[in-house]
Amino acid sequence: MAEAGNNVELAPLTSLNLGEAAVRLIKVEDTAELTGMVLAGDAEAEPLFFVAGGSNVVIADQGVPGTTIWIQSRGIEERELEDGRVSLTVAAGEMWDQLVERSVNSGLSGIECLSGIPGTVGATPVQNVGAYGQEVSETIASVLVLDREGGDVRTFTAADCGFGYRSSRFKRDSRFLVLAVEFILDPSDDSAPVAYGQLAGTLGVETGERVPLSVARETVLELRRSKSMVLDPDDPDSVSAGSFFTNPLLPLLEMAELTARAEEMFGPDDLPPSYPAPDGLAKTSAAWLIERAGFNRGFGEGPIGISRNHTLAIVNRGGGTTAELVAFARGVADQVEAVFGIALVPEPVFVGHSW
Repeated sequence: MAEAGNNVELAPLTSLNLGEAAVRLIKVEDTAELTGMVLAGDAEAEPLFFVAGGSNVVIADQGVPGTTIWIQSRGIEERELEDGRVSLTVAAGEMWDQLVERSVNSGLSGIECLSGIPGTVGATPVQNVGAYGQEVSETIASVLVLDREGGDVRTFTAADCGFGYRSSRFKRDSRFLVLAVEFILDPSDDSAPVAYGQLAGTLGVETGERVPLSVARETVLELRRSKSMVLDPDDPDSVSAGSFFTNPLLPLLEMAELTARAEEMFGPDDLPPSYPAPDGLAKTSAAWLIERAGFNRGFGEGPIGISRNHTLAIVNRGGGTTAELVAFARGVADQVEAVFGIALVPEPVFVGHSW
């Protein structure tokens, strides 16, 4: 059953610990109840805001009008497919890392390198969450959504979801609310081929090799902890929204121009990373750009600053406000654009305000 409250603080429900009170907060633990509540609210034209894990949102200081629905739906349906693979249909409110842990313990391969990512399952297709060489789009078979315009529940295949780098058709589009996600995983005691260079180096293997599932998971967790990218009440640098900016995707000509500018500024031994990306683009490193624009780890003397362990994480050290965080992030982005001519794009969702 849902639990309701008025003027409930939203900050404790977010990884940034920012955001004022919701006028009305309702906790929903059942998918059918969630669907009915949303349709009823839409019929009355009531403003609705959805929060689940709260790890990828930046909520305005003035809070959220209308009703905030805290999605805590639960349920995992497992079935074996004819080809031997395993389908897991998971409710949106299930915690993501608990699903990864369950999969690893069950000998199911495909999402082990996404260990330690905070938040819930329902958010993963929205962002096309990825890390250490894996993206959820590689294992998602379908996404069950509520179409708030049509008023019906629909199933999108992976091909229908418009997956891209940290994006999908669901991102920043309130029409579709994710209710459940179906993943298809491979029964195996070993990981999928290791695709990320840093992870391979830490494991002591070549890219393309496999390692035991548990080893892959624990190594990823260790790497993420070293960067304060695992939520930890004893680690003040984990009070963030994760990577605040996405890595820029550039046309090849712009990438070449950036490389030439960097060589002129820093010399041939300090060039921006460049990785092949879809549609003939090149992906470079936002962290490299931020650091070369003059922002080191730990930068910032006030309550808002850059993590001491990860350049892309903007942290709330305590007592900060959303306005201060956004102003700080804009200052970083403006300096990067001034130095390199590249506009950084925020990764979190802004609620009650805009970038």
